[in-house]
Formats: sequence, C-alpha cells, structure tokens
Amino acid sequence: MTRGADSALMRAMSWRDEADRIAARRAAATAQGGPEGVEKQHNAGRLTVRERIDAVLDPGSFDEVGRTAGDAETGENGELLSFDPANFVLGFGEIDGRPVVVGGEDFTLRGGSPTLAGLRKSVYAEKLALEYRIPLVRLHEGSGGSVGTPKRPTPPSPVFDAPRFRTVAETLATVPVASAALGAVAGLPAARLVSSHFSVMSKSTAQILVAGPVVVKRAMGEDLTKDELGGAQVHAKNGTVDNAAEDEAASLAEIRTFLSYLPGNVWELPPVMACDDPEDRAEDSLVDIVPRDRRRAFDMRKVIGPVVDTGSFFEMGRGYGRSQITGLARLGGRPVGIWANDGRFLAGSMTADGAQKARRFLELCETFHLPVISLIDEPGFWIGSQAEKDATIRHGANVVLTAAMLSVPWASVMIRRSFGVAQAAHYGPGGYVLAWPSAETGPLPVEGGVAIAYRREIEAAADPDAKRRELEEAMAAKQSPFPRAEAFAVHELIDPRETRGLLCRWLKRQAPKLETLKGPPRFLPRP
Repeated sequence: MTRGADSALMRAMSWRDEADRIAARRAAATAQGGPEGVEKQHNAGRLTVRERIDAVLDPGSFDEVGRTAGDAETGENGELLSFDPANFVLGFGEIDGRPVVVGGEDFTLRGGSPTLAGLRKSVYAEKLALEYRIPLVRLHEGSGGSVGTPKRPTPPSPVFDAPRFRTVAETLATVPVASAALGAVAGLPAARLVSSHFSVMSKSTAQILVAGPVVVKRAMGEDLTKDELGGAQVHAKNGTVDNAAEDEAASLAEIRTFLSYLPGNVWELPPVMACDDPEDRAEDSLVDIVPRDRRRAFDMRKVIGPVVDTGSFFEMGRGYGRSQITGLARLGGRPVGIWANDGRFLAGSMTADGAQKARRFLELCETFHLPVISLIDEPGFWIGSQAEKDATIRHGANVVLTAAMLSVPWASVMIRRSFGVAQAAHYGPGGYVLAWPSAETGPLPVEGGVAIAYRREIEAAADPDAKRRELEEAMAAKQSPFPRAEAFAVHELIDPRETRGLLCRWLKRQAPKLETLKGPPRFLPRP
C-alpha cells in the first residue's frame, strides 16, 4: 500500500476531519463579524466584546465557554460550509486574582440582537455565577430582538416560560452583579443592565434605550438621535445608571474598583485589605469645616475624604438624587458603605429620587454585609408642590423602613442637622451614635419650628425680623448636642478630629457580628 493510501486510510479511521471542523468553528467565533465588522466597530470608536473582556479581566485569565455555539451549514459529507457564531461571548476570568463570570453581546454580529444560542448563553451566564458563587460582569452593547428572518427559524417560546428573568433576580440576591453600557443598549440587555448592583455607562460611546430613534419616531412622532433619547446626559441624572464614565476604559476600571469592595457572594465577607493609613489619623480641617452660621452650607465630601482611608471613597450615583451622597470606602482596610447629605443641593433634604437612591444603596450594603456609616446633615423631607407630585413621602417612608430592617452594623455621625421623619432613615437598629459639637436635632429645623409655633408672636412684634432671629437663636440653643450627651442620648460627643479613630475602633469590634450575617439577605435587593 502506498504512503498516500496509508494516509487516507488513517484519516478515514480517525476523527481528524471532525477535529478540523471544530477548529474552523472556533476560528469563525473568534473572528467575530470578520475584518469588516471589527473595523466598523473600531471606526465608531468602540471596542469589540472580546477586547472589552480582555480589558476588564486580569491579563490572560479569560477561559471561554461555548465557543462552538452558533448556526452552522454543512455539506453532504459534513464539511463546514459556513458558521455564524452565537453573538454573546461568555466565560470565566479573574479580576485582581478573584474569579468572576463575564459576558457580553457581540455587536459585530446582527448588531447584538440575540441569536437563539446567544440568548441561551446570556441566561447561562447568570446560572454559572449562581453555580460557582462568583460575581457576574456584564458588558452590554445590543438590543433585545430583531424582526429579521434568521437562517433557521425557531418555534416561539411559551409566553409563560421566563426563567431568564428569574435567574436575574436570583443572581442579584446571591453574588455581586456589575454591568456596563458601552454602546447602544436596548430591550432585554437594557433591562439586564439596570438589574445590577452597579451600572456604569460610557459617555463617549453608550446610549440606553427602551426603543431606538426609528421606533420612537414612528410611534411617538419624536425625531431624536440616540444620544438625545438615551445618552449619559439623560441617564446619569435620572438614576438609570449609577455612574457615567468618560469612555470604555474608564467604565471598565470602575467595575474593577466596585468589585474590590465586595465579597464573592453572600456567604462570604467583604475583603479586608492591608492599610498603611494610620487609624488614629486626626485631620485638623474637620474642626473648622462646619460654619457657625447655620445658613451657610459646607462640602460634605471634605468630611468623607479625611475620615476614610486616603483615596478609598468610590462614589456611586453622584449625578442623581444629589442631596444624598452614597459610595463605598475603607476604614483601616475594611470596606464600608458611606451615606451622607450634600447640604449644597436642596439643603441636603430628602427628595424622592434621593430616597430611592439611598434605599437601593442600603439594600446593597445589607446583601453583602457592608457596615453602614451615615454622616448626617438632614433637614428633613423636601417640601413644596413638586415634592408632593414626586410622592416624596412614599419614597421617603420606603427608605426609613428599609433602614429599620437592616441587620448590618451601623454608625451614625451627627455632623449638623438631624430633623423630622427623614432623620430616622439615618439611624440603623442598635446603631453607634457620635455627635459633633455642631450637631442640632429636633422634630423640625429651627426656622420651620419658629415659623409655626410663634407665628402670631412674630407678626405682633414691633420688629418681626428681629423677633424671629431672637426666637430662632433660643430654639437653636435647645437643639445643642451637649444636653443629649449629658443625658446619654448619644454614645459620644466628640471632637470632629476624633471621628476616624473612633469609627476604626468601632469597626474592629463588629467583626464577630459580621460573621453571623453570612448568607442570603432577609429581603431581596431591587433595581
């Protein structure tokens, strides 16, 4: 037998042809939409999904799942004629050496509109995160459906069979979920984007849409661009996303930062990092930061920075609910949730959107066992006709009740004002309460209380303005923290410069309690 005949016989008896077909399918999947599709993506200023995955993960850590999923056409002898890969890329990887599941739509194929295999892979991403109990990272650019004709039409799924939505909810209650909008995101991917513990969008490349411009123009008569409909200037202000970053690279960096504060799942505790910032560091600026003139505002972020580990504050949601400040930080290397008031915006009062932002943040802290530190300058619920239209009392009561249900350790630092029903949201069950000498508290702010209680007396005075100031000064004296400290109505009345040291020591004492909180949250987090 000739050498050529031997070779043909050996090939006929082996699986080499099939192995080659597998390699061809994998090559087609890696090629994505081909050179033209990749070039088009790059010309639009956007990365491909595989480039995004490589950028968010530690170098070389991506381990892909489902590389041969897709739509194949074969010849009579089984040879591969064409292969359209699933347009969702999925796999395992690592971020700072910790395992994650990562996935995203491939916009170079069908504009990210899901194929059958692509849709199944997007659902399977959540199942993998649940099975392995590791964080899920979603990198979105795609839409929820297409009216185009697929090569192989598939029968419609039953309308009552919607496991993909159940896994979204189960994932939120089990592992950290972080998502990024990196291009146009609509339909199901948009719903998944907001169903996350943290979401970020790229200002330069992303839009988030219920429906695109063509559909909106046909249905509503509004002729708008994608950016006008759903750009960062819209969604960073209305709370659809937590943060807006300058570009894709910055968005992916924020996801890495966010996950660094969280455990891998609800059965673990947040990771403690080495810290070279002295726990007893006392910043002299804190003693002067609150003006003695009660009508002047101050910058609460200049309180947060000196109290937490240097450079560790990661703010979430700065663009919306602006009277409330929320973010993650570390004290002595230990992760905490920070909630504070921004008196420079609507006097720091509790608005409807601020309450929703705070409620969602507290649920994040409860789910992943993050102690809460509240820095309080709360004048009460926002008032007026717009506040009533916004259902401020309903949303405000929601965050008050959420705070009352939390089981994580809670420390409250009374910086300045603490008034009305809204103040109750800032004091968790069994909380550790510290008061600065600038603190004032009561059922109503001084100005409102005097206006209500002494209206007739002020109107009858020879100089109403002078009388009002006299009464306000007298009431303000009664709201001083010193009598409260004397009656042991707060744990400690402190020099503001002591804040960091006291909180660091308090946090160390919470370690045994945190161990008892491992496991699923008592109530499910909501988008």
